[in-house]
Amino acid sequence: MCPPETALQPPQVLLLVGVPVASALLLVQCLRWHCPWWLLRPCRKPDCQEEPAAPTILPPEFEVPGRCAPATLPEMAAFYQELHTPTQGQTVTRQLMHKLLVFSAREVDHRGGCLLLQDMGISLLIPPGAVAVGRQERVSLILVWDLSDAPSLSRAQGLVSPVVACGPHGASFLKPCILTFKHCAQQPGHARTYSSNTCLLDAKAWRPLGRPGAHSSLDECRIQLSHFSLYTCVLEAPASQAARKWLQLAVFCSPLAPGQTHLQLRVYFLNNTPCALQWAVTNEQPHGGRLRGPCQLFDFTGARGDQCLKLKYISEGWENVDDSSSQLVPHLHIWHGKCPFRSFCFRRKAANENEDCSALTNEIIVTMHTFQDAPSDAQGEDGKKSGEKVFGGPVASWWKLADTPHCRVGLETKYMEILRFQASEEGSWAVPPPASQSPPCNRLPPELFEQLRMLLEPTSISGNDWRRLASHLGLCGMKIRFLSCQRSPAAAILELFEEQNGSLQELHCLMTSMERLDCASVIQSYLNMTPRGSPAVAHSHSWENQGRELDEKL
Repeated sequence: MCPPETALQPPQVLLLVGVPVASALLLVQCLRWHCPWWLLRPCRKPDCQEEPAAPTILPPEFEVPGRCAPATLPEMAAFYQELHTPTQGQTVTRQLMHKLLVFSAREVDHRGGCLLLQDMGISLLIPPGAVAVGRQERVSLILVWDLSDAPSLSRAQGLVSPVVACGPHGASFLKPCILTFKHCAQQPGHARTYSSNTCLLDAKAWRPLGRPGAHSSLDECRIQLSHFSLYTCVLEAPASQAARKWLQLAVFCSPLAPGQTHLQLRVYFLNNTPCALQWAVTNEQPHGGRLRGPCQLFDFTGARGDQCLKLKYISEGWENVDDSSSQLVPHLHIWHGKCPFRSFCFRRKAANENEDCSALTNEIIVTMHTFQDAPSDAQGEDGKKSGEKVFGGPVASWWKLADTPHCRVGLETKYMEILRFQASEEGSWAVPPPASQSPPCNRLPPELFEQLRMLLEPTSISGNDWRRLASHLGLCGMKIRFLSCQRSPAAAILELFEEQNGSLQELHCLMTSMERLDCASVIQSYLNMTPRGSPAVAHSHSWENQGRELDEKL
């Protein structure tokens, strides 16, 4: 008897039951492999430290900071537009797109032009003929005060100049333009220029530009540009030679006012370049800090250790509030040009009943010593062993730092420097001069001052440079030799002209009599741009005649 057709055989039952079960098991395993972990949270071990996060919110350690967020196209367009808008000869300091920038911009034509960043030692010269006749080009010169834009350096490399950008990026001219900026390398042959062929907001790609020393003189880098980009200078000494650069130590503090109980003193370790000092001045403005006295030069060596700053003397009536009298500055912070500073805080001592400290606390005198820590082998560069006395006399009768917790035991070598600071309760600090007070002398416009300085600074074989102007101002040979030792003799002689209350017309006549028609032309161009009725110029008939004669000579 045959079984009915509707009855199921055992193999068929196994297929009908086994396939769904196997599929379900396979599906569960796939879910465990591929599903997001937050769906399976109940199955995780209780000691797991991970916490679920909302799908649209990143945890704090993965959040992109505001300054690193990519800029939108309108923001980038506004950024570059502001940088390339003519500044009418002024140097502008502004924070744009989280970058602290100092810039100047102008339009140039076939006659060329010069851009200067006031007090920064940075200039850009567009020579005549660099722009085609009938065209006008907007150019900008930018100092980047943002360390994130500097090259990534090794321990053997040191940053010795600012980061400078010429804009617009990629612009090229018919003739090479000349970019100049200061560096602080002791050996110009060890200073190597770098270029990043990128826009200012893009990730930088620094590459060496020529061999070391190709673009550097005693204290200046001079680069002929085929197109505009970013530039800086890095110290790279051969392995057999010690790399050195010049620092300037600048002391800042707020005014010492009557009744003031505390005073904070800050010492900056800066590259010996004008823009580094101006950065410190700008950084001190919100705190009311002012530069006290001239900067102290320091010979900083790449092969030595950290920098130690030690407080040695405080005048009577004051005491040190800080726990330690010595502070350490990491070597790489100075070597890579990060402009570090260290501060001390002082307070007036409370007077006893039978003692009057008012006469002692109306001024403060501080003496500090600073030096680089000895090398790791405790052997000084001059061959003396650690602990051997280097200096004699009452000023430096000490040489170890065993009693200072924040400075390693080291040797104060010949590179030790002594910083002296003195401040008293000065009325000129506490009370600004009246607004109606007349200026002590005529001041040349900053842009004109820098242009004349650049023209008069180079030494001429005939002597028709700043020395001839000094002779016209009545300086003798000894004073001229003294000026030649200054950082910028041309700037010193122009400041002397200002102190003598000289006018622009008188300076123009001097330049014409010296046959320095280039300087006279710069002065005339400024006077022609000065609004009528301005006190900087007197539009007399004789001056107009002199201008016509100058045009004929040119």
